Amino acid sequence: VVQFRASNLPFESLRSKPKCAKVLSDMAIQAYVLIQTEVGKAATVCAAINALAGVTISEVVTGPYDVIMRAEASSMEDLGRTVLSKVQAIPGITRTLTCPVANL
Repeated sequence: VVQFRASNLPFESLRSKPKCAKVLSDMAIQAYVLIQTEVGKAATVCAAINALAGVTISEVVTGPYDVIMRAEASSMEDLGRTVLSKVQAIPGITRTLTCPVANL
């Protein structure tokens, strides 16, 4: 375990906000969606998700979820109506968890 003390860090890093990811889109809302699938369906689900408008990336992963995708839309209403409703209609998906991106 590495521990950092304030004296070990550059002064500027103490005052600046962390930069986790550069936002590359003008869309107002972005979200990650964690997806559980039926056994053996992750690749098929991932391919179907990649074909949807509003989806910027989807990948098969290991762990408690089988696929993770990133989506964007002009509003939260748009995200739910146009993107997530299409995602949840894909055969083989058993559960989704939507995590909107917080631009702090």
